[in-house]
Order: sequence, then structure tokens, then C-alpha cells
Amino acid sequence: MTELGSNRYGKQAIRLVRVVRGPVHRVRDLTVDVSLEGVFGAAFTDGDNSSVVATDTMKNTVYALAPDHLDGAIETFGIALARHFLDAGPVERATITIREHAWEPLETDEGPAPDAFRRMGGATRTAVATADADGVTVDSGVEDLVVMKTTRSAFSGFPRDRYTTLAEVRDRIMATRATVTWRNGDVPADWDARHAALVRTLQATFATHHSESVQHSIWVIGTAMLDAEPGISEVTMAMPNLHHWLVDLSPFGGTNEGEIFVATTQPHGQIEATVRRSASA
Repeated sequence: MTELGSNRYGKQAIRLVRVVRGPVHRVRDLTVDVSLEGVFGAAFTDGDNSSVVATDTMKNTVYALAPDHLDGAIETFGIALARHFLDAGPVERATITIREHAWEPLETDEGPAPDAFRRMGGATRTAVATADADGVTVDSGVEDLVVMKTTRSAFSGFPRDRYTTLAEVRDRIMATRATVTWRNGDVPADWDARHAALVRTLQATFATHHSESVQHSIWVIGTAMLDAEPGISEVTMAMPNLHHWLVDLSPFGGTNEGEIFVATTQPHGQIEATVRRSASA
């Protein structure tokens, strides 16, 4: 005997660009994922598509709702989409994931161009809106945030066995490509202001605290973000440890006083955790 387990389906990587026109143009460049869960078992077990919302319809809905709902933060757009899909009969949970790719005006002799742009590098803003019978939850965040500190980072006191070759170090380079999300406990007056303030807190805390490990940094940063913004309930971080190994220059007759490193991305340590408010709080 067999039975169908948990399942979901949707449309991934829907590319949407909106040009907000005026004296100065603004480019909104999004990648949107739609995922639906609900009463879809018959489609799998019996080939009955009568309850299946076509993924092409999902794509078209994203475009159709953009003129009226993509006029502010991506969280607002995600909420509108999630609520729309939840209204479809067989849908019990709709999850909308949005990544916004930033563009900035090109500089000219007269100042920033009103209608010409370049794609900004660096971090990508994210939002995930999930609608079900209990309401809507929104997780905001940032991914591909590449940061480095060249001092005030350590890793020592770890257990050793016959396979351990890593030396203990009290001062090292710490670098990561962080993915950070936070659960919004309320709807802020200004999504953009909350996002900007939390990213500032994240970056400032990373820069200024003395890290005993990546695990320690996640705790310190997550705690600082929760302290800075009472409207969020938890912070989840994934911080791969992008290693920088000191190069031995002695074969070439040189010395290396912590200046020359080889940067590696594979293999890397992967550290993930959620920092949340305690139940008593």
C-alpha cells in the first residue's frame, strides 16, 4: 500500500520588472516564487486536475496585481499575492517569496541620470508572505550579504583528537555570505524603514563585537536585532564561514605577518541558528 505525503506546487523564478515613471524613473526588479498547499491529492493519485490552479495562472496573477500592489515595499506586494491565492477553493496555504534586485541611477556630469541605471551589487532584499486560515505571516530579510572583519575574531578551545590539525587562533579573518531573515510580529508603519534599520544594526554589530566563533556572532547579532526592534519575534541566520588561510611564504624566503592569505569557498563551515524572544518575554 502507498499513500501521498505532504506536497506543494507552484511557479518559481517569475521575473517582474516595473518602471515607475515620472520626472525621475524608478526600477523595481523582482523574482517571485509562488507555492501552494491544499487539497491537491487527486491530481497526484488520480490524475484529476480539477482543483489544480495552473502555474501559468500564477505567473499571470503576479503581473496582473503588480500595477495596484507593487507601489511600496515588497512585503506589501507579497501579502496581497498570498491573500489572493488563499481565496482559491482548494488552497490551504499560499507562500510568496520575493527577492528584489536593486538598481541605482548612473552618474553623469549633471548628476544622477533620471532614466538610466546600473544593477547594484551586493545583498538582495527578501520577503516571504504566507497566508493560511490563521492569518498572514511575513518574514523579511537579506541574502548574499558578504561581510568581512580582519581582526577581533577568534576560534579556540575546541576539542581535539588525532584527526584535528586546525590550530587555535585568537585573531583571524572572519568572512561570510550571510542569509538573514526575521519574523515580523506586527505590520510596521514603514516596511522600508524597518528593513534599513535592522540591516544597519546587523552590520554595525558584526563590525564592533569580538567574535569567539561564527556561532557566537550569530547570537550577538540576533540579540542586538531583537533589542533594536520590538516588532520582530525572531531572527534566523545562515552564515557560511568563508575561510582565509595564511600563506606560508618561507619557501620563498619571505615572512608573513598576517598580511597574505588565500581565500577559499569550498569546503566551508556552515553555521545556522534562530535567535528568538523567550516565552517569558
